This record gives sequence, C-alpha cells and structure tokens, in this order.
Amino acid sequence: MNRVSTTNKILKMPNVTNYHVLFYGSPDGYQTNRAQIALYNGASTVAFVRFNDPGMVFENDYVDGGIIRMHLPSTMFQNVLDVLRNENPITVYFASGRGFLGTGVEPVGEGE
Repeated sequence: MNRVSTTNKILKMPNVTNYHVLFYGSPDGYQTNRAQIALYNGASTVAFVRFNDPGMVFENDYVDGGIIRMHLPSTMFQNVLDVLRNENPITVYFASGRGFLGTGVEPVGEGE
C-alpha cells in the first residue's frame, strides 16, 4: 500500500465536480465506516470522505494511490452533504497529515 500520512506539502487541490453517497448497514458498518462520500473531478476519483459513529475505529487521514481518504465523525455527514449540494467551487486537498475539504472565497450575505 502506498499511503502518505504526513507531509508539509499540499498533495493536490482539485475542484470537486461530482459526488456519490454510500451508507453501510450492520452494527459494525463496513471497514470501520458508517458512510462514505466519494468525490470526483470529472470522471476521476479524488477523495473518499468517510464517516464513523462514536465507538467505531477512527482512522487517520491518508493518501493511497493519489486518492485522499478523509475521516470525520458521523455527526458531520449532513454538514458535508450541505456544502456539496450548495457551494461552488469546492476543493479537496491533503496537507500536514490530514484531508481538507472547503469552498472558494464567497461574498458575505449571499443568502444561502
């Protein structure tokens, strides 16, 4: 496995143009996760944002094969989905050993 767990350099900062959502059933979820949002730039997968319930194993963020794996608590799921549905542009990158997902600069009072 070609994981990158820490770096002082930004790995990549592509725009997120598409996404899809998966929910995992059973008491243990799937691979320690309760849900996942895959992020794409065009047809290329750029990141997986994975969500964990309290008490589930919580992995560190990392990069494998050029794809960012970002881990958040399940309580952040709706917030992330809201940003993906309502904001533009959205970027994702990996720096200082963690994943970052955010918007571009927007004017105050835009009414969203």
